[in-house]
Amino acid sequence: MSRREFFLWFGLIVLSFFFQFELKAQKNYMLNNHPQWLIPSDSLNNSRLLLFTSSVTVAYGAALYGLNNLWYADYPKGSFRWINDLKEWQQVDKAGHMVTPYLEARYLMEMMRWTGMDHRKAAIYAGLTAFMFQNTIEVFDGFSAEWGASASDIGANFLGAALMSSQELIWGEQRMMLKVMPSFVKYPDTELRERAEYLFGESFFNRFIKDYNSINVWLSINPASFNKEQKHLRWLNIAIGYGAGGMFGGYDNIWTDSNGIYHDRSDVIRYRKFMLSLDVDFSKIPTRSRYLKTVFSLLNIVKVPAPSIEFNTKGQVLFHPLR
Repeated sequence: MSRREFFLWFGLIVLSFFFQFELKAQKNYMLNNHPQWLIPSDSLNNSRLLLFTSSVTVAYGAALYGLNNLWYADYPKGSFRWINDLKEWQQVDKAGHMVTPYLEARYLMEMMRWTGMDHRKAAIYAGLTAFMFQNTIEVFDGFSAEWGASASDIGANFLGAALMSSQELIWGEQRMMLKVMPSFVKYPDTELRERAEYLFGESFFNRFIKDYNSINVWLSINPASFNKEQKHLRWLNIAIGYGAGGMFGGYDNIWTDSNGIYHDRSDVIRYRKFMLSLDVDFSKIPTRSRYLKTVFSLLNIVKVPAPSIEFNTKGQVLFHPLR
């Protein structure tokens, strides 16, 4: 797993911590019959704020320790330096850098609202916190002789966090959401399959977070949010997706394998793909169940598979029954 995917999943692990906390709160509610526990406080609750900040501090500190000792410790350190990796992987990794802080900011804001924090302050602080979380890796990279800090990564991190915060400040809700959903590519060519397995791994988990030929990032827009008079299908979204294909290296399809054999597969076209599809905003599905609301919140991380149209830079227009 690369350093960027590691930090991506660190962000999701932090989010899962918050969700586990919420589920424990639901259990306490069932046992103690205390419905106020799950309801956001009307004013700032110092006990809740202390619990929230201490949880974030512990999770963040553990992640920093893990990053330094389990990942960077084996590589020499040097003076801080920058690299330009903007063109790497056809910017699919940059799209991923937008998704992670967006999701972190969204769920951090919900927890801040639970403490009773003012809505506007929660939106701003959540965005800044998520931005800080994601930029930590750039500091580590900058002082590592193996890598370097990436200004384009920082820019993508900012855009993701800003998308969440700005919508809350302008509309008080998320009318446009960033989501992910892979469409796993088959590699029938033996040479390319071996290269893909070396780069991306073979397991579902590894390919889900590393296979840049399969990862699709979606901007899911809820039209009903812009038309308050709409009464039906308020949960139906229009999704615009981005992905890429034909990539067997960050910048080109030329490599030397572990046996020292040179491979030149420049015949494989590297291309971008733009997609149009439908999606579901689960937060717009009415329910009184706190359990279902939690499940729906989790489901809003991924795009629902649906028919889609792909336009790619190879000049093709393709229809996919589910993507």
